[in-house]
Amino acid sequence: MKALFKPKPKTPADLVRQTRDLLILADRGTDTKESKREEKMMELSKHIRDLKSILYGDSESEPVSEACTQLTQEFFRENTLRLLITCLPKLNLETRKDATQVVANLQRQQVQSRLIACDYLEKNIDLMDTLIAGYENTDLALHYGAMLRECIRHQTVARYVLESEHMKKFFDYIQLPNFDIASDAVATFKELLTRHKSTVAEFLSKNYDWFFAEYNSKLLESTNYITRRQAVKLLGDILLDRSNSAVMTRYVSSRDNLRILMNLLRESSKSIQIEAFHVFKLFAANQNKPPDIVSILVTNRSKLLRLFADFKTEKEDEQFEADKALVVKEIAALEPK
Repeated sequence: MKALFKPKPKTPADLVRQTRDLLILADRGTDTKESKREEKMMELSKHIRDLKSILYGDSESEPVSEACTQLTQEFFRENTLRLLITCLPKLNLETRKDATQVVANLQRQQVQSRLIACDYLEKNIDLMDTLIAGYENTDLALHYGAMLRECIRHQTVARYVLESEHMKKFFDYIQLPNFDIASDAVATFKELLTRHKSTVAEFLSKNYDWFFAEYNSKLLESTNYITRRQAVKLLGDILLDRSNSAVMTRYVSSRDNLRILMNLLRESSKSIQIEAFHVFKLFAANQNKPPDIVSILVTNRSKLLRLFADFKTEKEDEQFEADKALVVKEIAALEPK
């Protein structure tokens, strides 16, 4: 007889609904007894862990696409994502990690060839404000940062962040004293400035003046070695990207920018020198150098040629040697304008 009354196994959609109900309770923080509240929070942790198992599979089985589809549809049918983000501070550390992985995976789940997470986020774009502000909270920063990077895989979401006032905050987040949080902010900043080529090119063209003023003063001229190293590497990635050619031409026509790069070339750190060289070579290779750029290069010609004479990478690098030979040739042939 007992077999007849076995509870029906929960479907993925049931699991999402029950998780949502528990999140609503957690969000309200109603005056239930402490023991009852703890029980509910343990149940919520288990549900979030189960959601993760469906999406990622476990040691015994791979994820089942039909179950993932059901889970994803139910998750974005109502406000489960908003509740999960809002309630994250109330969850314990392990559950926060599970929740972060659930949110990350859902950004990639397709339902009938559509990323429905993207549709949901477009209608609930203010959630990005919450995730970005997470960098100001030591306990939440790494979880919200990881969620944010997954959300900006969607171009419309990345555009919202790029065009928002939040972009200016990243220059401060990157310099936070907590190394892990600062590194996470750098990872997000890099993703924003390299993933969606056309959107990034448009953003940089429209916001050139304030963006590079901040970039130069707060990052390239930072007193922090790691900040300078990461910033000059990212600058090279941005300027050497073909889609940013108009921005690159503008950047290498500025004497202030050239001075900053020449200072970075003189750093004691080999890695900063090498990364700075990759940007400096764009100034040297520019066939339409403004007179003041030519003037600076001519004035510093002997110092630059001496520097490049024994300028080497740790491993043999044919491309680097070819670039260096070209830069030396360009500088040696310069005539004052």
